[in-house]
Amino acid sequence: MVNIPMSSVSVGARDLAIKRFAASDALFRLVTRSAAYLVLTLLGAFLVTLVIGSSLALSTFGVGFFTTQSWNPNPDILKFGALAPIYGTLVTSAIAMALALPVGLGIAVFLTELCPLSLRRAIGSAIELLAGVPSIIYGMWGLFVLAPVLQNFENNYLVPVVADVPILSSIFAGPSYGQGVLTAGIILAIMVLPFIAAVSRDVFLTVPAVLKEAAFGLGATTREVVRKVVLPYSRVGVIGGAMLALGRALGETMAVTFVIGNDPKVRASLLAPGTTISSSIANEFAEAKEPMHSSALVALGLILFVITLIVLSAARLMLARMNQRAGA
Repeated sequence: MVNIPMSSVSVGARDLAIKRFAASDALFRLVTRSAAYLVLTLLGAFLVTLVIGSSLALSTFGVGFFTTQSWNPNPDILKFGALAPIYGTLVTSAIAMALALPVGLGIAVFLTELCPLSLRRAIGSAIELLAGVPSIIYGMWGLFVLAPVLQNFENNYLVPVVADVPILSSIFAGPSYGQGVLTAGIILAIMVLPFIAAVSRDVFLTVPAVLKEAAFGLGATTREVVRKVVLPYSRVGVIGGAMLALGRALGETMAVTFVIGNDPKVRASLLAPGTTISSSIANEFAEAKEPMHSSALVALGLILFVITLIVLSAARLMLARMNQRAGA
């Protein structure tokens, strides 16, 4: 019988375990790296597809495609300009964020700082449920419920009140038909509100309690604690939630299609009908038989892609500058 020293057995087992762990770690790095590269590949494939599909329209109309609002899919004319959809997309998203951001932050502050424990779970569940409502439901509700209410309010109260105010008389010029840019902006605000509120609430809950207790101990009020402790500590998450909501507002299709009026014209009045990039594509893509028409719609998709990319890049740049100032 051959006696094998225990030390050699333990060393061999240890080497085998180290090799097994190294192999599993290498496999883990390969899988995660592949997932990251897959995202970049898909993003690049989307961009290449959009560029190729829009090349006909962009080469034909050139810069005029971005600066004119003429949109005529008549086979005998086929003249396209993206100014009206771009304008409608930016304005409706701006209205949505202007309405939803302060309300969403207010909801998050109330849930984390002021809300009784008995109501916190119920209100939080309601917000999450609101985020899960399909967009077509928002569109139907906006068309059949919100639009008539807004039409009555705008024609009977808003337009007469601002008729003699120089700037507001142009922004809210009547008559109102209920379907328009303002209605679409309000619907978008309701749709993105749960995203802002839910993300901000979760971020506010990560603020260490000792920081808030220290501020209260120094005599700060709840408003001062929120403004000087909670918001600065969680600014990255709050901006991230706002960018998530803005991305949803920029790309929303069905709900906006129901209530915006789908008229490819640029008008100063928010009460007038308009269109967005997504609604224009949804309305016309199935009926686009001419290659030029299809190319123009794909070009709209490319513009929306670029707008979203610019918004996200600007948000990252803003966060970097905020962190730099905080470090300084």
